Amino acid sequence: MPPSIPRTAAVRCGNALANTTTLLSSPQCHAASRLLSTTSSLLRTGYPAQGRPVQPQAGPAPIPKPAQKTPWIPEYPFGPRRVYKQSNSGLYGAARLRFGNRVSERNEIKTRRKWRPNVHRKRLWSASLGCFVQTRVTTRVLRTLDKAGGLDEYLLGGKAARLRELGPWGWKLRWRVMQTEAVRERFRREREAMGLPPAGEADAAGAGLAELAALGLTEKGLMEETQKMLDQEIEFAIGEDALPEEDGFMREEPRPRV
Repeated sequence: MPPSIPRTAAVRCGNALANTTTLLSSPQCHAASRLLSTTSSLLRTGYPAQGRPVQPQAGPAPIPKPAQKTPWIPEYPFGPRRVYKQSNSGLYGAARLRFGNRVSERNEIKTRRKWRPNVHRKRLWSASLGCFVQTRVTTRVLRTLDKAGGLDEYLLGGKAARLRELGPWGWKLRWRVMQTEAVRERFRREREAMGLPPAGEADAAGAGLAELAALGLTEKGLMEETQKMLDQEIEFAIGEDALPEEDGFMREEPRPRV
């Protein structure tokens, strides 16, 4: 049977609470409510709604969550990390758990121990997204961020070592940053400076090379064959003027000689 409170004690407690409520003035109530709201925000843990942009943007959420399934994002080329799986949800770089021994100077007794990475939870500013990104990050990656010039420059690094350091979570951030208009314009200017065609024309050229590969041809072999035909002054048609090759169906055979 659950314990019960005597009626007189309950009445006495109710009166005390009523007296306490009446003693609080209006400014004190506002101060108390403000303190409670601040404390609740400080004690909030986990990943809140990621990256609220300064200016509302139309379209998908600006930042996917680390554990969210994102089939629309290309798969991470190196796959999820099988060792120290906490690094899949943060910017850990190449940091892992390190194991070793603590050796006593007095009697040389070995004690097994491990060293954990120095991980912090930080709010990193993304200029392209226009918002802060809250994530776990190691101090070594923070130093690399400062050297690279910010979060966006770190994520957009093109070397294989940088892609391996990003991990699955950094790969998602990289994809999201590359979808912004600022980064798209930056890539367009870089392609124009290098004399490359726009992205749409490059995709069409890639589709043409894929067709050649399906037919068993290569670009180099096709160029050599075309140059040989030009050297021999052979006439050949290009495009709609080209005639389809004969497949040999219903072809007349010469009469055999007796």
